[in-house]
Amino acid sequence: MKKLYGHPESLKTVSTKYCAGCGHGVIHRLITEVIDEMGLQEKSIITNPVGCSIWADLYFDFDSVQPPHGRTPAAATGIKRVLPDHLVICYQGDGDLAAIGTAEIIHAANRGEKFTVIFVNNAIYGMTGGQMAPTTLVGQKATTAPLGRDPIDAGMGYPIQVCELLATLGGTRYLARGAVNTPANVRKTKQYIKKAFQAQMNGIGFTLVEILSQCPTNWGMEPVDAVDWLEKNMIPYYHLGEIKNELEGAAAGAAAASVADRGAAPASTGGTAGAGEGLGGAAAKGAAR
Repeated sequence: MKKLYGHPESLKTVSTKYCAGCGHGVIHRLITEVIDEMGLQEKSIITNPVGCSIWADLYFDFDSVQPPHGRTPAAATGIKRVLPDHLVICYQGDGDLAAIGTAEIIHAANRGEKFTVIFVNNAIYGMTGGQMAPTTLVGQKATTAPLGRDPIDAGMGYPIQVCELLATLGGTRYLARGAVNTPANVRKTKQYIKKAFQAQMNGIGFTLVEILSQCPTNWGMEPVDAVDWLEKNMIPYYHLGEIKNELEGAAAGAAAASVADRGAAPASTGGTAGAGEGLGGAAAKGAAR
């Protein structure tokens, strides 16, 4: 009988430290399923910082690097530039990415760094005890906002929509937002992850998949209630889908640049004609870019 479903080779067979109902475990599985399908286990590197994501290196069966809090994109930049043929993943929570790491993520995205960010948005600080995060919804309670987030009178500001913010930057090529609260959303989120990973391996610029995830412990509710709360409260504000998709245009540009590079090659072999061909190739290369 043909085996249709099994444990991903890239995911270790150990129990996790995550709370009951937490979405991290599902997200880990999606990442490893895609890596296995693409045959990239031996060429994958994940950078996981401080927060609940700090446990990730216990579960992924491939190389990992643990940068300081918020500095994940900086570490991923260095790794990807040194190992451009590897799949480099930033695995970040909303506190790490959208608070202490805001400058890092914005500049990495604007530079068009060719790695993929998996951004887990559970609208709260998880590991540190349920403080208000940059993504906490208006009116949502947290240990540092016991009456609920108040953007005006309490000066707490508004929840940051990370995908929409990064979509304004020229270096971003693919930004999508999924969720892991229903089977249908889980399947769709896997498609987003695979598309982002494929884009990275094709040398196309910055990609990010934001994933809305449950945090029953710090939301103060049962896991089933957390699934419903995410559906009714987070998704209306953080709309699901592909927020920015410039993959086709970027792929065409990369192909044109490759053709131009091949056309410019004879310039190095000598002769006046060769030099002329090289200038033409350079002009074509500039136009393609």
